[in-house]
Amino acid sequence: MSSADAGARDVRPADVERWFAEIGLEPIDRADREGITSWDLLLDGRRRHDLRVTVILDPALAVIVWAHYAPPIGDMFRKSYRKLLRWNDEFPFVKFSVGEDERPLLASELAIDAAGADALGLAVARILDVADRLLDESKGWLWIGGIMPPEAADRAGRNPGFLDQYADRLPAADDPVGDVVDADDAARAADESRPAVEPAG
Repeated sequence: MSSADAGARDVRPADVERWFAEIGLEPIDRADREGITSWDLLLDGRRRHDLRVTVILDPALAVIVWAHYAPPIGDMFRKSYRKLLRWNDEFPFVKFSVGEDERPLLASELAIDAAGADALGLAVARILDVADRLLDESKGWLWIGGIMPPEAADRAGRNPGFLDQYADRLPAADDPVGDVVDADDAARAADESRPAVEPAG
């Protein structure tokens, strides 16, 4: 019997949409396919703006938050891979990967039993925070010549006040890496870091 059959929480798309409302985020699109629902959001960090984030609900497994971190990296030099691996070591609650189209992805996964408005909001906030912190190191991927275009002086933020809700659980602005964690987060990270043990035989 799978864990989903053994009494896992029943999380529905309506629950996720209620969580969005509670944390003050409004998706720009929704898609439903074969029991999986996804929502697209376009969000601002404090430094990096217009980051496209997708929230995916697989009711049997998890809620996954992932960001289109950068355009496809055509060269994929070893240096680029090393950078992604280093960032995975430095930021324990998000994970970098490379999609089939060579696009760098940044993701955070919530087990169904741990999912909720606060957990979803914190996962999104961590992704925005990491994207802010790594903006300078990512400019070469994001803009031609690594030159960030100037922002309009009267530009209105897409999600004002959102990151302020989680400020006490994100690292200080002058902390280069890492996360402020609570006991549950620390225990979860320790469990996830243990190597899987395959049964003998």
